[in-house]
Amino acid sequence: MRTIKKRLGIWMDHSNAHLIEFSDQVKKTEIISSNFTYEDKVETLKRSESEMHHKENQKLTTYYKNLAEVIDTFDEVLLFGPTDAKVELFNFLKENHKYDNIEIVIKNSDKMSDVEQHHFVRDYFKRFD
Repeated sequence: MRTIKKRLGIWMDHSNAHLIEFSDQVKKTEIISSNFTYEDKVETLKRSESEMHHKENQKLTTYYKNLAEVIDTFDEVLLFGPTDAKVELFNFLKENHKYDNIEIVIKNSDKMSDVEQHHFVRDYFKRFD
């Protein structure tokens, strides 16, 4: 008997992650945000650049931890998007052996509409069915 794998696509940049679960039904995209805003950057830069980088790193670590909690419940994950955020998340996950049994793939993509993101995830995972 074939086990049904739980699959997730995540389009992401450093600000937002759009979580798209791959299944037979169309699911609403869930969005997780990093909470490091442009205003945060401007405000902390006024004090010092090192403080701005420290605050940004704290917010990104929290962002990646929030995504890691979601990813933990899936068997296969596709990370895609226009920035290095997907690679940073991948490296963050690889530091914890808890994620060793999850197949994680990284693909480059441009900015996409919600519909394009859903098609990208569907087309990627359909290849394995």
